[in-house]
Formats: sequence, C-alpha cells, structure tokens
Amino acid sequence: MERPEIAKLGYVALVSSDLEKSLTFFRDVIGLEETAEIDGVHYLRAWGDFQHHTLSVEQGESGYVKHIGWRTKRREDVEGFRALLEEQDLSVRTVPAWETPGIGEAIRFSLPSGHTFELYYDVEKPEVEEHRRSVLKNQTYKAWAKGISPRRFDHVNLHTSQQAPETFEFLQNVLGFKMRELLENDNQDILAGWMSVTQLVHDVAFVARPETDTPARVHHISYWSDDSQDILRAADILKEHGFDFVGPGKHSISQAMYLYVTDPGSGCRVELFTGGYLIFEPDWEPVRWHESERAFGNTYWGDSINAKELVKTTIEAR
Repeated sequence: MERPEIAKLGYVALVSSDLEKSLTFFRDVIGLEETAEIDGVHYLRAWGDFQHHTLSVEQGESGYVKHIGWRTKRREDVEGFRALLEEQDLSVRTVPAWETPGIGEAIRFSLPSGHTFELYYDVEKPEVEEHRRSVLKNQTYKAWAKGISPRRFDHVNLHTSQQAPETFEFLQNVLGFKMRELLENDNQDILAGWMSVTQLVHDVAFVARPETDTPARVHHISYWSDDSQDILRAADILKEHGFDFVGPGKHSISQAMYLYVTDPGSGCRVELFTGGYLIFEPDWEPVRWHESERAFGNTYWGDSINAKELVKTTIEAR
C-alpha cells in the first residue's frame, strides 16, 4: 500500500461565546457564504472554496477551536493514516460519515501538542442557489458579493507550550508535512516551522510558546485574496465597520502580504493574506532563520504584533 498523504487543509470547527457577533463578522464583514445551518451550527466557505464548508461556527461558553480538518488524497488514505497513528499508540476516534455535514467518514486524533486533527476524503459539494451562483463554471459563488470577500481558505497558525519537538517530528514523519521555512536557536531547536502538503509555503505554521498556560492554542486562521489591492480594500472595509486591525504589512518568511483582525464573538484572529511564493522544487531545502531574526522574519515592512501580544491573543484549541 502506498504511504497515505494529505491533500489540503479542509476546515476549522470554531466555538464562539457570542454567535451573533461571529456570524455578523464572518458573513457580513469578511464576506463568507453560508452553506447551511444545522442544529445551531453554521457552515461557511469563501466564494472560491469548493467543499461543503471551510469554517463552522457554533455557540459555546468560550471561544475555542474544536478541531482542524484535512482532506486526504485518496479514500484509502484515511485508513492508511489510522494504521500509522495506531502504530504510534495514539487513540483514534472514528467519526461516522456525514455526522459533520458535508464530510464523509473521518478519523480524529490529538497531536503531541494537544491540538485535534481530523482526516477525511469524501466530501459533499452542495448546489448553490441560482441567485448566489457564479456564471463561471469553475467558481462556486459570485465574487465580491459582500464584505471583504476572500477567495479561499489558506492556512492555520498553531501555538503550543508543550512537546513542540515531538510535534514537529510528528507533523513531518507521520502526517507527511514538508518543512519549508523555520526559525531556530543556537542549539538548532526549532522554535517555529512553516510546513505544507501543497506547493504553498505553509498550510500550517507551528510555533513553540513555552510561556503560555494552555498547551494547544490557535493564533489565527487565514483566508486568501487575489492581490495586494484586495488587502487594502479590506482595510477600508474594516475601518468603516469600526474594527481595529494589524497591518497591512509584508512577512519576510513566506514573503506574503497580511492583515490581521479578530472576530469579536470568539476571539479568533483572522489573517487576510496574499502574495508570497510557491514551491515546486522536489529537493527543496528548508530556509533557516535564527531566533535573532525573529522580528525581521515576521515583518519585512508594515505594522506588526509584538511577541507578548501574539501570546495574549491566541485562543484555546481542544
């Protein structure tokens, strides 16, 4: 049997302490389209996303991320990963097909850091109502229908205060992520890694934060826009709605342009993202940054967030 592979980032399951604020933020300001609302859970996606949803939001006592879903390359890869995970003596939970709307049979498990991942292959690609459907056959919804209107879901940024070395190893050796860029200290301990299963510089960024109280945290989720003008337009829209935000700026690591804004309902930060570069080289060697270059790696130019603020504004993951 071929080694199982992950194809792409799928979705994030978010819990909000103020659902109405979160829905206003994600639907009206960010401009995501709602696929469905079932049993109090709202399922959303960007106008260029194809699967059922890339974000689910539900009411809860506090803001946190329940789990992060990833789609595999082949149906048999789900069982292939189950076997690999069980070889690691990890507890693997089976999620019956369509228990999560739009998602077929899946498995859930915890990383050494405590973050919960889900792997699945089968997805529903629901029909879109006529008034929301794009005339382009290769596009899900009409672009620019409302709000900032990013094109697609892009990546997640995760923090941990425990077992960071084990998690970096697990992501690469068990789940098959490739290290694209990294931040390290004099002992060559990895402090942060930008990893992907696609040609992106990162589908997931993972950061060691030993100073945090909660082991598994989410720093941000990210949606992609087509170009820098979209990010400047986003800044205008956020200002009109009275939101504070960080950016626009440009990262040195990834070379992408960014803007950060926080959902007032859940506390989850959203990065609006564009630019950067793609990796097609089969023999890519990770770009190595020293911890003394951390500030420059984060901000090539523009407004940014200091390290203490990064830690304060992450939300819990379970």
